[in-house]
Order: sequence, then structure tokens, then C-alpha cells
Amino acid sequence: MLDTNININLKIFSYRWKISISKRWVQFGIVITTVVASTVISYWGSPRILMLIPILVGGIGTLLVLLKNINFGFILILLSGMFIPFTGPGGVNAAVLTVAMLIGLWLMDMLIIKRYFQFIKSRTLLPVVIFLVLSVISFFMGQLPWFIFANQAPLDAQLGGFAIFVLSLLVMIATAHLIKDIKWLEIIVWFFIGLGTIYVFGRIFRLPVDRFYQFGFTAGSMFWTWLIALSFGQLIFNRGLKASVKGFLLIVVLATFYVAIVQAYDWKSGWLPPLAVIAVIIGLRHPRLIYLAIPIGLVATGYLISELIASDEYSWGTRVDAWIIVLEISKASPLFGLGFANYYWYTPLFPIRGFRVSFNSHSQFVDLIAQVGILGFACFLWIFFEVGRLCWKLMYRLPDGFARSYSYGVFAGIIGTLVAAFLVDWVLPFVYNIGFSGFRASILPWIFMGGLISIEQMYQKPLKNI
Repeated sequence: MLDTNININLKIFSYRWKISISKRWVQFGIVITTVVASTVISYWGSPRILMLIPILVGGIGTLLVLLKNINFGFILILLSGMFIPFTGPGGVNAAVLTVAMLIGLWLMDMLIIKRYFQFIKSRTLLPVVIFLVLSVISFFMGQLPWFIFANQAPLDAQLGGFAIFVLSLLVMIATAHLIKDIKWLEIIVWFFIGLGTIYVFGRIFRLPVDRFYQFGFTAGSMFWTWLIALSFGQLIFNRGLKASVKGFLLIVVLATFYVAIVQAYDWKSGWLPPLAVIAVIIGLRHPRLIYLAIPIGLVATGYLISELIASDEYSWGTRVDAWIIVLEISKASPLFGLGFANYYWYTPLFPIRGFRVSFNSHSQFVDLIAQVGILGFACFLWIFFEVGRLCWKLMYRLPDGFARSYSYGVFAGIIGTLVAAFLVDWVLPFVYNIGFSGFRASILPWIFMGGLISIEQMYQKPLKNI
């Protein structure tokens, strides 16, 4: 009798589980069908429908993969950013669409399927949420005519700049919520290192890798910065790695610097941020060397900066002029900024070296002040401070292994990211400079910082006992 009841209960549970899964697919299907149908109808009779149909088919295939396991989305983001050449209106590319799809599915799962939003507890996410709110405020501030004798940026440019900010911040939050197994984070990291290594060795041996890898990804400072940060972090701090794997990582680091310094020395954003990463990791591994390295580092840094400026004096001079002018323009709305992309259209009112032309600042920090104001810039720095603080906490409390080494790598990575941000808008690309093309690589720090928060959640209970 007991066995019969157990069998009946198991059948009922199995039946309910199948209904639940079926209901989930039906709900997703209704939403997706509605979106696809309305899109097709809106473009019906237009030549664009011929381009739209294969994109929709590919999108549906991607969607089916994500429905099976949404964490595949991070692999797809890397693949689409590196390899898929599709570029749509305004520079929107496959990486942008994949990131938007991942975020959309995550939100739909909570709002339609689970019907509740459970926000993880991490002080690291507070500045991210505030930055999102400030970005929305700045977008609406951008609709005001700040300068009577100048045009505002077109709405599509403003929306594009706004989308880059929102997608970057949301993917960080989504990563923190979606990755709940350290194995998945390992897969993502090693997959990135593996694909990055193929490109680096292709460059060394003069193979035609640029035919396959997208320029927007490989020409992004974040690719080189985070390839070094994650590889060198695991090499130095992961004691569980085999000697062969450590040897491989050492070769990857050396090969990356060979390409960045020997083959592409003139491109400062390719090797200065990774060099900062190396210095930070060595300092963390041998803290006693820091006291000896500080005076030597200051002298070396001063010499290096003077050499770099001397070798490209005109470029640096015009950049400084641009920073001064853009900051002057920003005084019109210092707290919330002028909105996305607007300052580019205001610059002709302020001649630079006698020319009335549109230009951008070429610095992430100045761009932030101009677009989202001092509050937005402060929030941006707050995010990196909180991530760095979390890294510091985890690197001294986690047991040896991938997770602890990852926290060291992310800590060095955010230092390198800030160095890159000073040089150019590599982290939140300006729509009239790096733009959506650079989004292919700029998304990397946001994903990997989100991965750090997911580690915090995985090890939260053990950390309390330490």
C-alpha cells in the first residue's frame, strides 16, 4: 500500500513538473511570437524584411539554446563579440543583441515565470543601481536645449549612448544573479582565455586571424587587459593548477605582451593597462617588494609618461585641450550632465586650436562628467571601489583554488580598466568614438565583475564562519 502511494505521488509530481515546464515554454512562446509578429508586420513590404528574417531565425535558435541553460548566454556573448560580423543600424551588432537577449530572458524569467524579483544582497550592487537611475535622469536631462545656438544629438544617438550604459550595468547585475555554480564561471573564463590565446598566437605567426576575429573586439583595450588579468591571476595564485597549465599561461602572458609591445607599441591602450595589471598582481604576490618598488615605479612612470608624451606630443596636447573645453561645456549641467552624446554637438561653439569642429574628449572620465555629470562619474568610481573592496575581502578569505585566484585577477583587472578609462572611453564607449563596435570588448569587465559578486554569493555562508 505504501509503495502504491509513493508511485502515485511520484507520478503526480512528474505530471506537475511536465506541466510547469510546458507552461514555461508556452509563456515564453507567446511573448516571443508577439514580438516577432509585431516586428515583421511593422517592416512588411520593406526590403529590410529580407535581412530581418534570417536574423530572427538565428535569434530564435539562440533563444532555444538559452532556454535550455541561460548560462550559455555568456559563451554566446563572447562568440558573437569575437566572430559574428553582423552590424545593423547605428552600429548595433551581434554582441549588443546577445547581451540584450540574455538580460531580457533573465527579466522575463523573474517577471513572467517566477513572478517575483529576488535581489541578492551585496553592497557592490548599490552603486550599480544608483548609476542606472542617474543614467535615466541624465537621458531626460539631455532632452533640454542647453545651448541655444547648437543642435542636440539626434535621438537615435542619445538612445545608443544610453543603451551602452544600461546594457553594461544590467549585464553585471544579471551575471551576479545567474551564475550560481563556480564551474560555469570557470568555463567562461577558460573559454575566453582559450579564444584570446588563439588570436594572440595567430598575430605572432602572421596567420590571417583578423579574417575571423572582429576588429571591434581585438582592437578593444579591455580584451588585452582582461586576458592578462585573468591569465596572470590564475598563474600566480592558483596552486591547484598543473605545471603544464601554468606553463601554458606563462606563454600566453609573454605572447600577449610581445604582440602588444613589439608589434603594436604605438598603441598605448594595448599595453599600458595590462602592464598596470602585471604590476598589481606582482605587488599582491610579493607585498614586501611594494616598498622597494614605489620609488622605482614613480621614477619609471614619470620617465615613461614623458617619453610617451614626447613621442606623440601633438596628440596629447590636443587631448588636454579637448578635456578643458568639454569640462567647460559640462558646467551647464554639472550634477547630472548634458545627456548622452550631446556635448559632441556643442563643441563647435568652443573652438579648439582655432577650429570650430565637433570632437570628443577621448577620455572615459571626461565623457562621464559631460554625459552623466559629477554624480554619475562619482558613482562610476564607487562601483570600482566596491568591487575592489570585495576582491580584497575574498582574496584573503577564500581557500586556494580558482575562486581565490579569480578575485586577485579581478582586482588587478579593475586597476587596469581604470588606467584604460583614463586613456580612452574603453569601458563605456562614447557613441561618436568607440561606439557599439567597441561594446564587443567593453562588456568584458562588467561580466567579470558580476562573476566576482556571484562568487561572493556562493561562498557567503562559509565566509561567515571564517
